[in-house]
Amino acid sequence: MRLDTVIQILLPEIATDFGVSIPSAGLLVTGYALGVVAGAPVMTILGTKINRKTMLMLLMGLFIAGNLLSAVAPAFGVMLAGRIVASLAHGAFFGIGSVVAAELVAPDKRAGAIAIMFTGLTVANIVGVPLGTFVGQAVGWRVTFGIVAALGVVGLAGVAKLVPDLPRPEGAHLRKELAAFRNIQVVLAMAMTVLGFGGVFAAITYIAPMMTEIAGYSAGAVTWLLVLFGIGMFLGNLTGGRFADRKLMPMLYVSLGGLAIVLALFTATAHSKILAAATILLIGALGFATVPPLQKRVLDQAHGAPTLASVVNIGAFNLGNALSAWLGGVVISAGFGYTAPNWVGVALAGSALGLALLSAALERRPRVAAAEPLVQH
Repeated sequence: MRLDTVIQILLPEIATDFGVSIPSAGLLVTGYALGVVAGAPVMTILGTKINRKTMLMLLMGLFIAGNLLSAVAPAFGVMLAGRIVASLAHGAFFGIGSVVAAELVAPDKRAGAIAIMFTGLTVANIVGVPLGTFVGQAVGWRVTFGIVAALGVVGLAGVAKLVPDLPRPEGAHLRKELAAFRNIQVVLAMAMTVLGFGGVFAAITYIAPMMTEIAGYSAGAVTWLLVLFGIGMFLGNLTGGRFADRKLMPMLYVSLGGLAIVLALFTATAHSKILAAATILLIGALGFATVPPLQKRVLDQAHGAPTLASVVNIGAFNLGNALSAWLGGVVISAGFGYTAPNWVGVALAGSALGLALLSAALERRPRVAAAEPLVQH
């Protein structure tokens, strides 16, 4: 269940219960995102001395504890603390999970394996958002957190039963993991993650006011528009995983370029209910089509020490969310209207495409130089 999305919808109820303003309640979303960014590398560094299955189980336990704390929180500060505790597990879990998934299959199947692992996130948007919103509004948001904690227990049992007991990789040391960040290709891939995913959430963060004020949807319809977005995420994730195993960089060119074009069109299609709904589906599809290739790109370029790089790249997705949400708020506050964040998304996705082209050019340069014949003097 995507609690970050559900909380955005339930913010008024949470704010009322704790007697805080909605902007203050918004710290539950911002704090979680920043906790993912900061917590991912810290938890991975702490876990370098244990095997990956054990680490995944410990992280899932931390996630359960954080959501239980939020469910029973007597004060807003305690709830925020619970959100931060849960966030510490998020980035490291998906980062380490990506490495495990990639190691369990042949090299030419890695992007597909990563896509399957991320399928849970996309399905959560399709099923979890309406379910979590319904439960939260019908019987209280605390029950929603309790359900998520219970699902975490199921996930913990799944990891314990289904994930092989992989040994800690030989030669896995913090210094070696940190050395991967000296590779310009790893840095470029992470920058693409921040900018590309930022392009998606520049628009989606402000989807509620955009759809109610511009397209003319009711407030209740926003939940189902987010489900449509989730369907796009599901389709894009599987498509990105399938084609990234064949042609990774061309897949990035198509998805990032297509995302920039669709976001530009959204400034016009947002004025039509039907066209707006179709555009939201496309944003989800093109945005999540970048996830498996970007994650695989990081793993490929950080070969030999992929764990920390993979985890930090998960944090980069959340950093893109935070950056785009802030920039989108800036342009709305400046008086450019509720469709203005789409142009922020265009700029971010276009910049990610530019970095993808630069990355490919840098990768070709050594091969070109090696192919040039030596000139005799």
